[in-house]
Amino acid sequence: MGLTLTEKILRAHLVDGEPVKGQEIGIRIDQTLTQDATGTMAYLEFEAMGVPRVRTERSVAYIDHNTLQNGFENADDHRFIGSVAKKHGIYFSRPGNGICHQVHLERFGIPGKTLIGSDSHTPTGGGIGMIAIGAGGLDVAVAMGGGAYYITYPKIVKVELTGKLSPWVSAKDVILEVLRRLSVKGGVGKVIEYVGEGVKTLSVPERATITNMGAELGATTSIFPSDEITKQFLEAQGRGEVWTEQKADDDAVYDEEVNIDLSALEPLAACPHSPDNVKTVAEIGKLKIDQVCIGSCTNSSLLDMMKVAHILKGKTVHPDVSLAIAPGSKQVLNMMADMGLLSIMIDAGARILESACGPCIGMGQSPNSGGISLRTFNRNFLGRSGTKDGQIYLVSPELAAISAVNGCLTDPREIGEMPAFTLPEKFKVNDNMVTPPASEAEAADVQILRGPNIKSYPDTAPLEMSITAPVSLKVGDNITTDHIMPAGAKILPLRSNIPAISQYCFTVCDESFPARAKALGKSIIVGGSNYGQGSSREHAALAPLYLGIKAVLVKSFARIHRANLINAGILPLTFVNEADYDSISEGDVLKLAKVRDKIAAGEQELVVVNTTTGKEIPVLCELTGRTKDIILAGGLLDYTRENLK
Repeated sequence: MGLTLTEKILRAHLVDGEPVKGQEIGIRIDQTLTQDATGTMAYLEFEAMGVPRVRTERSVAYIDHNTLQNGFENADDHRFIGSVAKKHGIYFSRPGNGICHQVHLERFGIPGKTLIGSDSHTPTGGGIGMIAIGAGGLDVAVAMGGGAYYITYPKIVKVELTGKLSPWVSAKDVILEVLRRLSVKGGVGKVIEYVGEGVKTLSVPERATITNMGAELGATTSIFPSDEITKQFLEAQGRGEVWTEQKADDDAVYDEEVNIDLSALEPLAACPHSPDNVKTVAEIGKLKIDQVCIGSCTNSSLLDMMKVAHILKGKTVHPDVSLAIAPGSKQVLNMMADMGLLSIMIDAGARILESACGPCIGMGQSPNSGGISLRTFNRNFLGRSGTKDGQIYLVSPELAAISAVNGCLTDPREIGEMPAFTLPEKFKVNDNMVTPPASEAEAADVQILRGPNIKSYPDTAPLEMSITAPVSLKVGDNITTDHIMPAGAKILPLRSNIPAISQYCFTVCDESFPARAKALGKSIIVGGSNYGQGSSREHAALAPLYLGIKAVLVKSFARIHRANLINAGILPLTFVNEADYDSISEGDVLKLAKVRDKIAAGEQELVVVNTTTGKEIPVLCELTGRTKDIILAGGLLDYTRENLK
C-alpha cells in the first residue's frame, strides 16, 4: 500500500507516537514563523523556557499585522521582537518587508520540510509541498526550543483536480468551491491533499491561494506536490538548490475523495458572514458595492497584481467605490513598480497600501456603515472588517478589479479575452529588510528592549481537585476567535498586555462579559458546534484564562483553539449528547466533582452536574497522556519549562 505525500512527510518527521489515524503524534519541526500580533507573547513564552537559542533549522519573526502605529504600543512590540530575534537566533523581517506567508513562500519555504506558525494561514506553505500548520504561540515557542509539535494523526482527503481553469476563473474560485462542498468544519482532523492532472495547470501562487484558504475548512493543513512548476518558482527566487520532488505514491490510499473539474468552475463569492456561504456571481446578481480591497496573504502575489493591473489599465474606479490594493511583499511591490503595474493602478484611482495585512485584520480601511465590500481575503466574519454591520464578500482579484470599475458585482468573464499571464523567469531578490540574528558569541551582549505595554504571561495553577463555577456566558454555533478576542486597530496594540486586552473578550457577543467574568472569579463558558474556528490567536484562550475561565463546554471545538485552551490549562469539554446544550442557561452553577483524580486516572467520560437544575450531564474530556499531563500541570508552559533544558 502506497503512501500519500502527507504521510511521507509526517513519517519522516515522527518523533513520538505511531502513525495511526486519530492518535496523537509528535513531529519534529524544521521551521517556525511568527507575526507581530502573536509574536510578542510567543517570545515571552520562549524566554520563560530558558533556552538561549532556537533549535530549528530556520525561525523567522515577521512584522505584518500591527503596522498602524497610532501610539507607542505597536512600535514597542516591534522593537522587542527585533531584539529577541537578534539575541536568540531568529531572522527578523522588518515592517514593510511584507506579509509573513507571502515572504516565507518567496524566501524561506522548502519542499518536504515542516513549518508551524503562530498564524492560522501558515498552510500557505503547502503550495510548495511543505507540511505547514497554524498553531498557538506557545506551541511555536516549544518548537523553537527544540520540542516536538503534537497533532492528531490526520485523515487525508484527496482532492483530484482535472481540466483547466477557464479564462477569468481563478484559484480563489477553486477553494471557494471546496468550501461550498465541505463547509467551515468539513476539514477538522484532516489534511487536504491536491493531486491530478489539473495540478500541473496551476502556478505556485495559485496553489498557495488554495492552501492558504484551506484554513477556513478547519483542516490541519493543505498540500500540493512539489514538481517542475515548484522548481521553476524556486529557481526564479534564486533558491533552486532547495527544491526536491515531493509527491504521493501512485497507489496511495486516501480516507476521502473529492473530484473537481477545473474547467467546469465559474466565478464564485463567499457571502456574509462565513467563508462557506458560497454562491455563484450569477446567483447574487449585479450587487451595488461601496468598497473593494485587494491583497491579504490569500491574493497579493505578483501574479494577482498582474491580472488586476491588466483589468484596470485605461479605466477609472467607479465614483461610488473606494479601491484599496496591498501588495503582499516588498518584492511584489518593487516588481510592480518596475513593470509599470503600480502606475496603472494609481492612474485608475486605486489607493495603494503598504505591504502588510492591513484591512484583512481590521487594521484600517473599514467600510462605511452597512457598506458592501468585495475583498480578496480569506475571512468575512461579522465585524472583522472593523464595521459591525459591514457586508463582506470574498472574491477573486479578477472579480474584485472589474467590479471596482463597474460599481457593482461583475462576472469577470464579461471582460473578454484573457491574455496569458506568466511569472517572470527571475524575481527581483533583495533581502535587505531581513535582519539576521547575532552570532552565538555576540548574543550575550544583545539587550532585550521592553516597552511598558508588554506584560507577562497570565498566572496559571495546577488543575483543581473539583470545579464548581457558574456559567458566565452561553453562545451558539460557529463562534470564531474574532468573537472571543476581536482584532482591529483599537484592540491589536494590546496583544502584549493580557489584562488590558481581556477587557474586549467576547464583547462582540456580550459587552458586559469581561466585567461579569472577572467579578465571578471563576466561571465556565458553554458553546455550540465548531467553537473557536478562525485564527490561531492564543489570546482567545489567554484572555479567558485571565478572566477566570476554568472550563469550556461545547458541542465541538475547532482544532487550534482546543489546543490553545489546553495549553492555557483550561479544561476542554464536549457534550456526549448535543441536546444537553439546551438544558444549561447562563448563570447556572456547574460542578465537576473530583475532576483532577478522574483525569489523572485517564477517565475521559465525566459528569457535569447542573446544581441549579439538578440535571446530570455526561461530557467527554478527551485528553491523551501528554495533554492530560499539561492540564494537570496547569498549562503547557509549566509542563515544558524543565523538559527543554
